[in-house]
Amino acid sequence: MDNDIEFLNGKAKEYSHDLDNVKNEVQKVIVGQDDVVKRLLVAICAEGNVLLEGVPGIAKTLLIKTLSECVGCTFSRIQFTPDLLPADITGTKIYNHNDSVFTTLKGPIFNSFVLADEINRAPPKVQSALLEAMQEKQVTIQGDTYQLDKPFFILATENPIESEGTYPLPEAQTDRFMFKVMMTYPSIEDEVKILDRFTDQADMSPSVVISSEKILEIQSFIKSVYAESEVKNYAARIVDATRNPEKYGIEAGRYISYGASPRASIYLILGAKGYALLSGRGYVVPDDIKQVAHDVLRHRIIRTYEAEADEVSTDTIIDSVLHSVEIP
Repeated sequence: MDNDIEFLNGKAKEYSHDLDNVKNEVQKVIVGQDDVVKRLLVAICAEGNVLLEGVPGIAKTLLIKTLSECVGCTFSRIQFTPDLLPADITGTKIYNHNDSVFTTLKGPIFNSFVLADEINRAPPKVQSALLEAMQEKQVTIQGDTYQLDKPFFILATENPIESEGTYPLPEAQTDRFMFKVMMTYPSIEDEVKILDRFTDQADMSPSVVISSEKILEIQSFIKSVYAESEVKNYAARIVDATRNPEKYGIEAGRYISYGASPRASIYLILGAKGYALLSGRGYVVPDDIKQVAHDVLRHRIIRTYEAEADEVSTDTIIDSVLHSVEIP
């Protein structure tokens, strides 16, 4: 086992170095937001997708576009609007009069990195088309099935300050996202750096620092990262605490209407493995689970009306859960 851990640590350090290069290259364009970049890299390594929430103008689009350029992957941006149709995402068949045959016209989903901008502005049928492709990694266009590119990563964004003309994602659909990440305003120091970069003649062209083949190699390796039974049990107890808060003496338990699904347990472990990999370790420690717990559980815990009335956030509830569940 010691030899296995030593081997895993060696591979993890190698991949961690590659991912550090990506992070450093992204930081040539994106100021601050280091924690957000790290969580996106964890999700990519674990083959997960991310729901990103943040106000307009804080570089959500620029972030995912820059990330795709650093990895050397194809990128597409889908602006979700109320008049969007499923075929606008997946593609359709068109009739060619010259050849008298139908030709498949593939949609923007056929790219490795896809930005679903303001996903809650499109009607449920369109949201479902995107999320089905995200879940199945394939698209069916009028009877013909096509596999999506690998690696495949979707970053969907939501605007938290607008509700008019929006279609909030149902809980069953948000559950398919590995992480829900909150993107906040930059600090004053970071904002000054943003002004320097975007109002002067600064060169902000990112370079390709890692191949898509290397990303696929990392994704294949991630499940080999070691997580002992006590760590898995810790993840399971955290999720169980969201379902049965009274069993763990959680004070904020009365604010939970429904707890997290089994997907939460899976993504806690996969996310922890990705976080361990970024730290150059081939094994998971309990702190890795705590590092990704908020991102995994934030959109999976359904609050009661009392929680909304008392302005108790989901993050506050998660803090209470992590404080109450014993660390191995």
